Amino acid sequence: MILPVHAVIRSTLVQLLTDRFQLAPDELPEIVLEIPPKRAFGDLAAPVAFELARRLRKAPRAIAQELAGAIGPIPAVARVEAAPSGYLNFFLDRAACLQQWLAPAPARTAAPEHGKVIVEHTAINPNKAAHIGHLRNAALGDTLVRLLRFQGRPVEVQNYIDDTGVQVADVVVGFSHLEGRDLAGIQAIAAQQSPTFDYYCWDLYARVTEWYSGDESRLEVRRQVLHDIEHGVDPHAAMAAFIADRIVRCHLRTMARMNVDYDLLTWEGDILRLHFWTTAFEQLKERGAVFLQTEGRLAGCWVMTIDDGAAADGDDDADEEDQREKVIVRSNGTVTYVGKDIANQFWKFGLLDRDFNYRRFLTRPDGTVLWATTSGESDPGAPSFGRATAVYNVIDTRQSYLQQLLKQALHTMGYTGQAERSTHFSYEMVALSHATARALGYEGGDEGKPFVEVSGRKGLGVKADDLLDRLVATAAEEVARRNPDAPEAERRRTAEAIAIAAVRYFLVKFTRNKIIAFDIDEALSFEGETGPYIQYAAVRGGNILAKLEERFGVKEADILERLPSLFRGPLDGGEAADELWGLVLEASRLDEVVDVSVRTLELSVLAKFAFGLAQAFNAFYHRQQILREEDEAARLWRAAAVVYVRRQLTAALDLMGCAVPARM
Repeated sequence: MILPVHAVIRSTLVQLLTDRFQLAPDELPEIVLEIPPKRAFGDLAAPVAFELARRLRKAPRAIAQELAGAIGPIPAVARVEAAPSGYLNFFLDRAACLQQWLAPAPARTAAPEHGKVIVEHTAINPNKAAHIGHLRNAALGDTLVRLLRFQGRPVEVQNYIDDTGVQVADVVVGFSHLEGRDLAGIQAIAAQQSPTFDYYCWDLYARVTEWYSGDESRLEVRRQVLHDIEHGVDPHAAMAAFIADRIVRCHLRTMARMNVDYDLLTWEGDILRLHFWTTAFEQLKERGAVFLQTEGRLAGCWVMTIDDGAAADGDDDADEEDQREKVIVRSNGTVTYVGKDIANQFWKFGLLDRDFNYRRFLTRPDGTVLWATTSGESDPGAPSFGRATAVYNVIDTRQSYLQQLLKQALHTMGYTGQAERSTHFSYEMVALSHATARALGYEGGDEGKPFVEVSGRKGLGVKADDLLDRLVATAAEEVARRNPDAPEAERRRTAEAIAIAAVRYFLVKFTRNKIIAFDIDEALSFEGETGPYIQYAAVRGGNILAKLEERFGVKEADILERLPSLFRGPLDGGEAADELWGLVLEASRLDEVVDVSVRTLELSVLAKFAFGLAQAFNAFYHRQQILREEDEAARLWRAAAVVYVRRQLTAALDLMGCAVPARM
């Protein structure tokens, strides 16, 4: 990995500048390392001389020459040169670096000095099946989790379950008023429909929406049911609890297919029952963050005055009064979703003098436990949840207004540091290409638009499991064509790995502020910027190593053992050596790419890196012989590069939740 090399060079330069020019720590310039435009200029370049020129009253070239002459030996660096332009160019020791990067990496441990990070993602309303938009949230959130853990950060993954919201209330209305069912009747339907109860509720939810539109007075039924759910009044509260539990279990099965998992399910109802909001409400009132509106349309409501910045980015459809003041508690005493989210955000940072109780929600096949909050008795053995130093809430751009309110509430309470470390990881919506919508049996959409929008409320769109099933089936046809002799179970596993890589890579490769139209054929292609293309490059690397062992009896471990005694010419000298080294050096940038992705919260950087590395590897494979190379040193150095690139491609795919099958 390249970042340790960066660290050594930076620390060497800092020490040199301190000793050579007697610069105090606050006078030291930032040590930036760049990639030169040409291999002849070195592997890394530092423009530090330009930063010092005015202060030292010397030309950058003279400063660079002085530094190059005084710098001395640096681990992993073969030589340092001062360029005529004033850059300080570093040429790495190619053989030493490759051997170091191929050595077994020490076990990665968490870095507790940075504190725990909470990432909340997915958060699907537990009233119907998941759809493609939910998959983008989960793919982005899970990838962020993997990147943070790659950096050594301790991460807690939470999935917020809105079990007391309007959407669940609507399904309760559907069962109780449209279908005339009580709790036992709903339980019977769930048993009959298992494991597709979420599909049944998808259709019922759309029917309820249509029922409301037929007579607006029916919305009073919703209001009463919602009130009962929030206040624990049966039978509606019991119905809602059962429906939410069963739907969440459906969602977890869907997300498991996507290689997405969680540490804690946070149930909104527990926030109310355990009086989180009551505690947060008192704190907000004491600081004057909320006040009781005594006149106008919002009379009787507790509201928060909105900062200009938050209001400017608020809901475009909100009127001027709504833009200035946000209702936190309605006049009838019920708390809005904003209030519940504020209380939950305070808890995440350990700022409430309260905690949830915890229950074992399910045990995974590997024996580990998925925990859930509860307002009942705690199960023994629960880990410590909450009390994070940083929080990422993964939620689409339509919730930007709400997320700014959470930060504002923290600021108002004097929790400035927590507010700064409260991050809204936003993203744009996902639609479907017209071809994919038609292939999945959905004929809706405006042909004048380049994509087909989905709407769960209207029952329009494609369920996530239907999409995944189609991807697996399509991939299975291609796998069977390419590997007709493979066992059926292996072909199925391969098709599933390809399908998940197809959808997860597609959902990550676009910048997150871009509306994307998912297309099955584009995502599954073995050519172009796709997950299967990167998988295929990694599989090709494995095939090369397998054939190398078959023809020469040389295993991967043998290759690594031979490197220290090999002639270095094939790696150090000539055009072919430069291409070989360039491939290795690019592969080494994975940790740097992870760092950039986390700092910018632009995960497409990782996707672009993986695709570019796969392209470079495929070009290298076609230009430089490995299996037919007669020179043993050249063959083994190239084979070592294959080992390293394959590892890095596999690691990059794993960071995006994608596995590499044995063959494709």
